[in-house]
Amino acid sequence: MRYVVGYTANARGHDAVHLAVALARNHDVSLDLVLVVPEDSPFNAVYPPETGYDDILNEQAQRWLDEGLALVPDDITARGHIRRGDSEARTLIDASVEMDAAALVIGATNSGLFKRFTIGSVAGALLHSAPLPVALAPHGYRRTEPITRMSCGFGTRPGADELLDVAVESARDRGLPLRLVSLLALDGGDSPELLDAAWMHAAQRIAAVESSTADALVPEPEIVVAKGRTIEEAVDRLDWEDGEILLIGSSRLAQHRATFLGTTANRILRALPVPMIVVPRDYTRQSS
Repeated sequence: MRYVVGYTANARGHDAVHLAVALARNHDVSLDLVLVVPEDSPFNAVYPPETGYDDILNEQAQRWLDEGLALVPDDITARGHIRRGDSEARTLIDASVEMDAAALVIGATNSGLFKRFTIGSVAGALLHSAPLPVALAPHGYRRTEPITRMSCGFGTRPGADELLDVAVESARDRGLPLRLVSLLALDGGDSPELLDAAWMHAAQRIAAVESSTADALVPEPEIVVAKGRTIEEAVDRLDWEDGEILLIGSSRLAQHRATFLGTTANRILRALPVPMIVVPRDYTRQSS
């Protein structure tokens, strides 16, 4: 299994490498760091081909890529690739498809002073069009130890059952505890009926998934219903482990087998202190 890492020679690229290492640890995964350089540059008109400008650009790109590869510990297999393209997002998607990657790992922009996630244009394009899961590292992510717990944002909208299937299979393969999280924004006051209904729906879906397979999850998935006046407050009230990661599904507006970061997911990102993986609509998980 391979993960493509969208690498840039800055803090955002380092965050992505760190998350990719954490995801690859204790799992049969190799990493492909992809550095995208522009297809065309203003310098092309100034420096004709015979000046060797392309060679200079490639040498600098290789140095940047080597710096990224140096962040990967010896127990993880990693390769580096320099790709040219007019669109960084499109080039990363093409590379991921070509390499048959199971996930694309990127970092948030490093322009946010207080926010953990600040989505730039490249990340935004990937989170709205990628045909494979996109893992997003929060700003300043430094953890490289293995992931310790998987949470799954769960609701009643179309696609929730498919996301749960992916989460159960992923947690089982990795031997991780799974937590189902329902977020309720109760701006009009408390509602025990909504809380009970959300918990019961999650419990019924877990029971259905486990009855369809011979291998039960150990330990049994935990179900948590978090409430707040807003989605952001509900996220903030949850306890998050340092080694945790959250899976969420794409908006129902997504095209078949494509990601689309919906309004609720955007609001979750504002408060989320751990990495997030956005799973495409109608996605079928690769087997490890």
